[in-house]
Amino acid sequence: MTKISIVTDSTADLDAGWAKRYNIRVVPAFVNFGAESFADDGVALTRPDFYSRLAAAPELPTTAAPPPGLTEQIFREALDEADHVVAISLAKTLSGIYDGMLLAARNIGEDKCTVIDSGSLSMGVGWQVLAAAEAAANGADLKTILSIIDDTRSRLKVYAAFDTFEYLRRGGRVSRLTAGVGSLLQIKPVVSLSGGNVDLLNRVRTFKKIYPEMAQLVTDQAPLERLAVMHTNARDRAEHLLGLVQHIAPPDQTVITEATTAIGTQIGPGAIGVALIRARS
Repeated sequence: MTKISIVTDSTADLDAGWAKRYNIRVVPAFVNFGAESFADDGVALTRPDFYSRLAAAPELPTTAAPPPGLTEQIFREALDEADHVVAISLAKTLSGIYDGMLLAARNIGEDKCTVIDSGSLSMGVGWQVLAAAEAAANGADLKTILSIIDDTRSRLKVYAAFDTFEYLRRGGRVSRLTAGVGSLLQIKPVVSLSGGNVDLLNRVRTFKKIYPEMAQLVTDQAPLERLAVMHTNARDRAEHLLGLVQHIAPPDQTVITEATTAIGTQIGPGAIGVALIRARS
């Protein structure tokens, strides 16, 4: 029987307990403050230290995909214990991580490695990874695991709301004019992410108005199989949002997750989001 090993990248925000339980290997992205480079693993640079540095930094830090050699090394380590690697990456439209994984797969042999573009980020990736890892632990073959990933993605919805346009503007994600208007009017954007594409759903004037907006988006997808509420240095906001949808949150399949520093670099503190998997009809 072919043994399958699951690999992902650090932007999946996968809980360390799940990663350990299912022996999921994680390729770290990197966050750079000037000449200093930190692996996005929560160890080299903790979340509190990151946000302290982010607030004081004269220039926005940058993010980088892992070196190709590191990704290849992690793939080879996974193959020491398995016959085939399935790697699930951050959306290729948002990062070069997917391309780096493809390069590693080609160097090793594409008959031994399958690379999947999640089309998502944070727990939108994480839920796909967890579904694949659960199937692999139960002895599923490659075809079955790939089918499970596809099925999970087909039922995935990711929504997010940002506290400010500023970090998106500084990172080149929105125009200067749009960011200026957003700041002037205190506009908070609510967006969806699907297939690697970010779409604006609504704009509200205050963060207080985001909660019912986000809660309704989640409620419209019920019943749910899994639910993650994500945040960037804003756990109180995440807890408040979860409280509004607790009545439809699936028991034992609901988590609050602080987004990785690589995501925090791009969107700044104070953001909240949800990644949910609809129950099969």
